[in-house]
Amino acid sequence: MPYAILILLALFVPSSLCSAGERKPNIVLIYVDDLGYGDLGCYGSDENDTPHVDQLAVDGMRFTDYYSASPVCTPSRAALLTGGYPGRVGFDAFKESRTSWVLFPGFAEGLHPNELLLPEYLKWQGYATSHVGKWHLGDQLEHLPTRHGFDSYYGIPYSNDMAIMPRRPKSPPLPLLRNEEVIAEQPKQAPLIQSYTEEAVTFIRENKENPFFLYFAHMHVHLPHYVMDPFLQASRNGIYGAAVAAVDWSTGVIVAELKRLGLEDNTIVIFTSDNGSRVDQHGGSNGALRGTKGQTWEGGMRVPCIMKWPGQIEAGSVSKELVTAMDFYPTIAAILGKPLSDDPIRDGHDVSPIWRGEPGAQSPCDAFFYYLVDQLQAVRVGDWKLRFASAGRRDVDTSKPELFNLSKDLSEQNNVAAQHPDIVKDLKKRMEDMGDRIGDGLRNKLGSERRPHAIEENPHPLTEFDSDYPYIEPSYLLDQAG
Repeated sequence: MPYAILILLALFVPSSLCSAGERKPNIVLIYVDDLGYGDLGCYGSDENDTPHVDQLAVDGMRFTDYYSASPVCTPSRAALLTGGYPGRVGFDAFKESRTSWVLFPGFAEGLHPNELLLPEYLKWQGYATSHVGKWHLGDQLEHLPTRHGFDSYYGIPYSNDMAIMPRRPKSPPLPLLRNEEVIAEQPKQAPLIQSYTEEAVTFIRENKENPFFLYFAHMHVHLPHYVMDPFLQASRNGIYGAAVAAVDWSTGVIVAELKRLGLEDNTIVIFTSDNGSRVDQHGGSNGALRGTKGQTWEGGMRVPCIMKWPGQIEAGSVSKELVTAMDFYPTIAAILGKPLSDDPIRDGHDVSPIWRGEPGAQSPCDAFFYYLVDQLQAVRVGDWKLRFASAGRRDVDTSKPELFNLSKDLSEQNNVAAQHPDIVKDLKKRMEDMGDRIGDGLRNKLGSERRPHAIEENPHPLTEFDSDYPYIEPSYLLDQAG
């Protein structure tokens, strides 16, 4: 039976989490690109100015052990919207050779139409849905946000470095889309955050009488860094701090608009990141965490997460429970009183008791698996993390397991595998079982529970360079990418 039909049947499962007659909560999901664990004031940064996001933490809950399902863009976004590990939905490696970590312009892959995404589920629950910003889940017509549950879309379909620039002179022009139409090519990047924020505010105003879901996925702080002058002039951390401040400003505008319209008390605001910071010369930070974006050390996948929901989430609270990006979908479904069925399989959990601060609420996640693209490189169970040794991002030696106790060794410096052989054995077995189920490139396995992605037979980029077209920026000048 198609996945969508199975989920629709599950919508009729009774539950008391959302009482009849109550207005369903609005949901605003703010998703930052490459924001690190140490980039916000409320997570310890003394270099970046983030008063509005810090206020979210004062008014809501801050999570210390929240994980993205991937340390790179495309897979992490697939997990966020499907509630499953990227490999489960066939979105962990790309091209026929499976050598690309993310989607590039004109790639054939997209999420399968049978995958019921979070916005599709919410539409069936009567929500207005909008996506603003970066998509990065396929740029072919059948793969765009409007084909996956969003009523409207305004943004760029992939990363802002996938454009004509010094190191990519033969790239197609960067497209800016409204719904399914390219409305600008090679747009000036710095002002995009302002137009994105205006678009988000307009959507909120137009839907203030009905429940709505806004998925706002920022361009910042991904390279290249093009930032508006007011943020540059005020930054204490160069252009990177300016990009962080721009995101913070935008968040403040959204929250202020919710308050102005009287929607604040009935809106769930979620602020998080797709993966960790690059931690390069530009100024990003993963705090005390080891590693960076593109790695399965904690710094690649443990990222900030803050949630505000007045009257439901206790102000000023901190959760140390292990939660993941895959939990949002099943948790929201449970809150709405229409929990998801067990088929198709999802890897996220209902963590609403943790959100609500219920006494004794614990993470239902018995194991979290760290995938770099299609390679299963590590697992966490409780405070224990087993990771295979690696000299580089994909240069992994499975014969050299490393064991860390994250409660005592957050920076993953003290390998205690030799002292705990039984724990090593147990965690390796868990990794083998998971690899058998959804795949593991280290063992050349695709997995028995893996679902297919969609393929466009004749893919092509959304834009082509035209020497006669008056581009405002024929080539972006910054030689930054990644």
